[in-house]
Amino acid sequence: MADPTLSDALPNESARALYHAILREGGRLLVADIRPEDEASVKQLTDLGLLVLRAADGNYSAVNPRSVGERIGAELREEGARLITQASLVPKMLDDLTQAYDAAPRLDHEGSPGVRYVHGMHQIRHRVAQVQNDHPGEALAMQPGGARPAEYLADALDSNRRHLANGGSMRTIYEASARLDLPTVEFAAESARLGALIRVLPVPFTRLLIFGRAVAVIPAAADNTAAAFIEDPAVVDFLVRDFELHWQQAEGVNWAALAAGSAGSTVHEQVGRLLANGLTQRAIASRMGLSERTVAGHIARLRELYDAETLFQLGWQMRGSRTGESGG
Repeated sequence: MADPTLSDALPNESARALYHAILREGGRLLVADIRPEDEASVKQLTDLGLLVLRAADGNYSAVNPRSVGERIGAELREEGARLITQASLVPKMLDDLTQAYDAAPRLDHEGSPGVRYVHGMHQIRHRVAQVQNDHPGEALAMQPGGARPAEYLADALDSNRRHLANGGSMRTIYEASARLDLPTVEFAAESARLGALIRVLPVPFTRLLIFGRAVAVIPAAADNTAAAFIEDPAVVDFLVRDFELHWQQAEGVNWAALAAGSAGSTVHEQVGRLLANGLTQRAIASRMGLSERTVAGHIARLRELYDAETLFQLGWQMRGSRTGESGG
């Protein structure tokens, strides 16, 4: 923030009124519903960080004023003693918005104490964003399914950037087959450059998100159209320990190096490396999250490349090429 002043760091009356209206609608504002007279207020709230655009969903989400107030306060304090008094006033001057945020309807009241169910992908992503804003510290994630949905990668990267820039940390586990999808690899490489840690696990696992070791999110439907948001400390602690166990079993990946190559050559090289290590076709398919038919196709091309008549000969020749020995 260049040469900030207190008036510049706070929303004007029109923007405050719009923020209250958005909260009354559950904290979401569809882009298509923005009135021409509200465009300036939307821009101000977005510039201040009180609204975040989620392009893939076509809507803005309200951000907790606490995190915004703390960020603005930190920026003001950096300007020196001259602004310390003003900086200390920022959280209090956002108090009306904070109270409105806490009292706003979440559109998800099902569930027992400590568990809240949310239905619909848009509502789930919106609620996850709210929880992440409320718990800006440690974020843990287990994301099965290999390739990440391409249409959400831009929003996800923007979210990661904000979380890490605000002093948070991120650890994520992907399926091993995520290494085979170039958009996912590029997304992981950029996230890693920003400070995220991302490993892969060659065994099946279930989707899990944990924020601040205080709130956990797990699927509540087989098709992921419903999610359970868990705040029971004992359950969250159990899920954290489960994540840590999987994290220890997961493998580190040089995502930047992987992104520098093509997805096709990456698959080919990984199949060859595992074959040279003595793994069977079935074991390679399981390890990489591929079908045996796909692995068989890669092996066939490797046999042509190495002029090997049998799988044994191919494995022997590939091991020899890795160690500098000649194939027998």
